[in-house]
Amino acid sequence: MGLAILIGVVCGTSGYFAGLPLPWMLGPMIGNTIAAMLRVPVRGPDKLRHLVIPVIGVMLGSGITAEVFGLLGNWVLTLVVLPVFLGFAAGLSFLVYRRIGGYDPVTAFYSAMPGGLNEMLILGAEAGGSERRIALAHAARILVVIIFVALFFGLVLGVSSGGRGAANWVTLGALAPADYLMLGACAIAGSWLARRFGLPAAPVFGPMILSGIAHIAGWVTVAPPTLFVIAAQITMGTIIGTRFAGATFAEVRRDLALASVASLAMLLVAVIFAEVIAVASGIPLSQAFLAYSPGGLTEMSLLALALDQDVTYVSVMHIIRITLVIAIAPYVFKVVLPKR
Repeated sequence: MGLAILIGVVCGTSGYFAGLPLPWMLGPMIGNTIAAMLRVPVRGPDKLRHLVIPVIGVMLGSGITAEVFGLLGNWVLTLVVLPVFLGFAAGLSFLVYRRIGGYDPVTAFYSAMPGGLNEMLILGAEAGGSERRIALAHAARILVVIIFVALFFGLVLGVSSGGRGAANWVTLGALAPADYLMLGACAIAGSWLARRFGLPAAPVFGPMILSGIAHIAGWVTVAPPTLFVIAAQITMGTIIGTRFAGATFAEVRRDLALASVASLAMLLVAVIFAEVIAVASGIPLSQAFLAYSPGGLTEMSLLALALDQDVTYVSVMHIIRITLVIAIAPYVFKVVLPKR
């Protein structure tokens, strides 16, 4: 674990000074992916994930303001079109795995679903699919989506991660002890309450809600320190990269290639639907694209935060996307593949 974090810090710092888009996540992710493929004994800091994700939720909640509720009407079209987008994106991805890759129907179906990695792995395994291929498909999807989104924002939309902006930097000393206590309480209580009430993505959604309430009410008026944001990105990038540990590129290159094609196909659909949303509702193309990009909730929310986009809008759309996929996928599976 220590070696993976060290690689993450070094690659993140290098990416920052080299001007890499979203350096603190892309750098550790790419560095640890290469290390894993070269059989370097890297192990992801999975235990830190349980600490980092509630902190990320608090960070996301700090961007919620009272003005957000005035924008809810603009989100209706995105929500209405979301199931249609999921159908097109998942269907296209399924065809890639089934027709081009020759995966069995169960593995192809759950590899194609743009839901959470852990949930799709569990559902796919229970249905008799290949756990390794499903896990690899979703790990590669998140990897490809993050890289593509960062490059798309930087090269096409001209939006940078803003990592060099001193004006946006929140120092450790900017928070009073009471602020730290309040934000810590939001992280701990929010995670517990969300699990208690069975909310989706509980470790991030619960703290985000409580943090948003605290900021709107004025109980705390400052965001978490920027160093916490950087640490969260390094941790998540390192975890994603080390998911490929134990496998060489030669062993998985075909599965990785299929996952890349399927992910790019879903991203192409996301661009088209985002353009429709942008034209019809006036929501910026950058935000609509982030909302429809089929990455993980935590990763896409961090991208929105780093790219100075509307974090609340993006996070809510991904929470609903993942919830829809988890809730509907087993029923769609029974209809599409009734005899399997």
